[in-house]
Amino acid sequence: MSCHSSPSVAEATTATPFTLPTEAEISTVTAVLRAAGHFPDTARMAYVGLLDPVRGTKRAIAEVDRRFRAFILDKSAGTARDIVVSATRETVESVAEVDSTEEGEFPVMEEEFEVVEEVLAADPTWLASLEKRGLSVAEVRVAPLSAGVFEYPEEKGRRILRGLAFHQQHESDSAWAHPIDGLVAYVDVTNRTVDQVLDLENVPVPAEHGNYTDPELTGPVRTTQKPISITQPEGPSFTVTEGNHIEWEKWSFDVGFDMREGLVLHNIAFDDGERRRTILDRAAIAEMVVPYGDPSPVRSWQNYFDTGEYLVGQWANSLELGCDCLGDITYLSPWVANNLGEPRQIKNGICMHEEDASILAKHSDLWSGVAYTRRNRRFVVSFFTTVGNYDYGFYWYLYLDGTIEFEAKATGVVFTSALPNGSTEFASEIAPGLGAPFHQHLFGARLDFALDGGRCRVEEEDVVRLPVSQDNPRGNAFSRSRTVLATELAAQRDADQSKARTWVVTNPESTNRLGEPVGYKLHPTGLPTLLAAEDSSIHRRATFASKSLWVSQYQEDERYPTGDFPNQHPGHAGLPAWTTADRNVDGEDIVVWHSFGLTHFPRVEDWPIMPVDTVGFKLRPEGFFDRSPVLDVPAPESGSPCCDS
Repeated sequence: MSCHSSPSVAEATTATPFTLPTEAEISTVTAVLRAAGHFPDTARMAYVGLLDPVRGTKRAIAEVDRRFRAFILDKSAGTARDIVVSATRETVESVAEVDSTEEGEFPVMEEEFEVVEEVLAADPTWLASLEKRGLSVAEVRVAPLSAGVFEYPEEKGRRILRGLAFHQQHESDSAWAHPIDGLVAYVDVTNRTVDQVLDLENVPVPAEHGNYTDPELTGPVRTTQKPISITQPEGPSFTVTEGNHIEWEKWSFDVGFDMREGLVLHNIAFDDGERRRTILDRAAIAEMVVPYGDPSPVRSWQNYFDTGEYLVGQWANSLELGCDCLGDITYLSPWVANNLGEPRQIKNGICMHEEDASILAKHSDLWSGVAYTRRNRRFVVSFFTTVGNYDYGFYWYLYLDGTIEFEAKATGVVFTSALPNGSTEFASEIAPGLGAPFHQHLFGARLDFALDGGRCRVEEEDVVRLPVSQDNPRGNAFSRSRTVLATELAAQRDADQSKARTWVVTNPESTNRLGEPVGYKLHPTGLPTLLAAEDSSIHRRATFASKSLWVSQYQEDERYPTGDFPNQHPGHAGLPAWTTADRNVDGEDIVVWHSFGLTHFPRVEDWPIMPVDTVGFKLRPEGFFDRSPVLDVPAPESGSPCCDS
């Protein structure tokens, strides 16, 4: 592929509290753990990540202490330890024993993915089920699926994965086209044993292939597309210093990356005159869950916490210019660790660029004769990750007017089932005899607000329809109401499109020139949140996704909306547990948690590979500035008739 611009790769120079983890640091953490006896050869590293510095820490401080958190699982010894290591001082800071029977299991590890298929390939009951269907075990792929928590007390404290099978007819065949329905297995991946094989029904395996690059399906490839070349002859308008610190237009922030959360943005600020004004200390998508809605006994347990159970960050793709990113690109290549504690670099895992974003402001004034047009731009920082059958893009956008936007892009291949009798109440037929269960893709954003560096409050804003009255004789009036969400329980809220509901975050101690508190407004998309019944297992485990808004008082150890260990956790961890204290969040150091997502009734058009679907939210300044912050944006072409000032 020929490309019109060459990507650049930002390299770190000196360590700050927010510099991306390095290869050397991960190696140091592993070495310190081994030297302290916490990481013997029998143990595995399920996660390692750089801890955030103490809230309010500045970039430039005299002594930087780079602390890492590691989950070490020793299956032989039966121990699970949550350990903090200072890579700076090369010391173990703390060790916490994790009781998996009560606190949940560590995330699913890469080396466990193949265990399910390997163990089942030697299991007589499984082999008999395949033989009954006329299938060779060599052509059967088994998806290693997180187990959840259901009516199996014997699974408590054991690392369980469940397996659904697919027939792969040849090496390059898309196995998702051929689900082996009516069959599911439960596997103990520690002891490498099979707990159960449920062979409930011999359902015909869908025969039609779904190989989306096969000429039989693609037909002649289009020849109508002319090239679109995006060039910046003078280079990009942003700078990258210290490896991951970005300065673009009036924005500044630090790009972080974690093998659990993926992208993390720190210290988001906007230059307003001579002042650098903080908006967010931290922004990330802290959890993602995919609950399925088919109650059949083969798959009624299906739900996956792609962030907390599978660690979306570690599966980030290496991005390619001209395919994943277009334009004048700067890449970051973050380091993560494998289960042996060895550093692994994700080459070009983070893509950064700026792009045109259509019209910023426009007016043709009939009285003055001024024709005014300004074009918008946005800075884009993104990554793509593949978790099983689905691929997700996580895109953060920063705009010239102070708007922050997040967009999730969902694509890949839908999880399939066999539907010999066509669509059902809980699944769509997408090809002859091939179905896809209804499901949701739900995301949980963590937004650590720090407007002008201060404590904040959250108000709920609704439109108010007014009846005809003495004050509204023609019935044309409407207004708005704002309600302060003063405590954690009061701040558990649903979106409501019928009321144009938004949430306004303000800092009462910082005011604009009109004397009003400076603020930012959260605009939700207002789509359905978690649809599972309140007394269901998935609702207990993904309670964060049952409300569009949560607000909590900031605590350093309250990091994830599902708690630290959602894998096989029975539920009510994270936000529902923390907020039972009903702490004050009015004028406090707060975290705003926003849940949002897609409800997917798969279409015929989603097969054999799904075009991107998107969902997200916006944060827009609401009295944060004294006037429009984009009056100084230059005309597209100086002196052109459409851009007179």
